[in-house]
Amino acid sequence: MNTTTNEQKQAEQSAQTGAQAAAQISARSGGNVDRAACKETPPKAMPAYEQIKRYVIRRITEGDWKPGGLIPSETELVKEFGVARMTVSRALRELTSERVLTRVQGSGTFVAPQRYESTVLEIRNIADEIAARGHRHSARVLTLEPSDDPQALEALGLSSGPAFHSCIVHSEEGEPIQYEDRYVNPKVFPEYLQQDFTIETPNHYMVRLAPIQRAEFRIYAQKPDAYVRRHLSMEIGEPCLQLWRRTWVGEDVATSVQLWHPASRFHLAGNV
Repeated sequence: MNTTTNEQKQAEQSAQTGAQAAAQISARSGGNVDRAACKETPPKAMPAYEQIKRYVIRRITEGDWKPGGLIPSETELVKEFGVARMTVSRALRELTSERVLTRVQGSGTFVAPQRYESTVLEIRNIADEIAARGHRHSARVLTLEPSDDPQALEALGLSSGPAFHSCIVHSEEGEPIQYEDRYVNPKVFPEYLQQDFTIETPNHYMVRLAPIQRAEFRIYAQKPDAYVRRHLSMEIGEPCLQLWRRTWVGEDVATSVQLWHPASRFHLAGNV
């Protein structure tokens, strides 16, 4: 009798201990333990650089980091996330290209100033400018072809070619006033090479299909090479105004273009 009683007591104590352990596990898991779920493979983790990008955007949208304010340095973010410096650098570089951040050499990385959707960048079409003066525009297409030019591919952000390439001379009342040397992203404008640019300018064609989101440009005073000079009917030694411009549609670089203008016959103007 005593043996049986002792065995029963030990069994009851073992059951109580097991129940207590199960209760503790259940409490830690919110009161719901699913053994089958524990065996499931976890979803693929988000890349570390993307996690950093989302973290930065969240701090900005929640108002922790204000427009124009300095954000933590790359070194601080490396320590906070425990990742390689190149991972943090990629996240900040992409946020800078997306105009969420602004990086100043020697000063650090700042939250970009607030921008408004109503801001419009106007890039005027050469044919419209000529028509506004009451004159006739004409165009002569010199080149319209695919290209694997490495500098053009880099400017367009393409890892491989081809890009599309066009060279066009624009004239006002028969006198050449612009030499256009343009490379185009085929992802954005896949039918570019099928267009007749004597009827519609590349600028008008592209803006009609996909309005520009943003642009960057530089203006130089340059002497053109013999090829450009000949097509613009310029004298040897005559200077040009050269405009280099790159434009985006969404996150893609749409086009990179150099526009050459005889300084004696042309001036540059625009609106932002």
